[in-house]
Amino acid sequence: MDIDDPKDVVRRGYDALSRHYEQSYATETKYQPWLGALQQRIPPSATVLDLGCGSGLPVARVLSAAGHRVTGVDISGEQIRRARELVPEAEFRQADATAVEFPAASFDAVVSLYALIHIPLAEQPPLLARIATWLRPGGWLLATTGHTAWTGADDNWLGGGATMWWSHADAATYRDWLTRAGLTVEEEGFVPEGDSGHALFWARRP
Repeated sequence: MDIDDPKDVVRRGYDALSRHYEQSYATETKYQPWLGALQQRIPPSATVLDLGCGSGLPVARVLSAAGHRVTGVDISGEQIRRARELVPEAEFRQADATAVEFPAASFDAVVSLYALIHIPLAEQPPLLARIATWLRPGGWLLATTGHTAWTGADDNWLGGGATMWWSHADAATYRDWLTRAGLTVEEEGFVPEGDSGHALFWARRP
């Protein structure tokens, strides 16, 4: 499959399958252990960036309901439209994660779950470096990444008739990128999915 603009493929894929994605991955209940652990590590009324927020479920909704101030960013206009309806207490911005700008030390935490893997590989290390600057000293990055290196597409993603595209390095490479970005990797895990899975990183700005 010839992918001229992978970001546009990702945007159109999520525009088309926003609700279908939620139904396929039980978005109301997934990530609960991770979000619970995050809330134990950040202060009350923390400022949190949900990078690749989708429709706001569950990250923005759970954290907003707990009293945190959440900003969500997603490349999909449909996802952002629905997020504003589903989580009106949070702020949402349609933007390319690699182009969005925030002042230094803006956030107590950045959450990026299953989003980095939709960004071209060459753009991921600079993005991680920018995320590190957005965090306050002691702030946390909670992110899923690739576990093994792979780039490819599925022209009938989740059986929904839309194309989706991914590109990711392996876990050791992400560990190196996070360190080079100035973050300290505190924990690393493996999240199985089908025959493979993803890496889960907890990294902190010193």
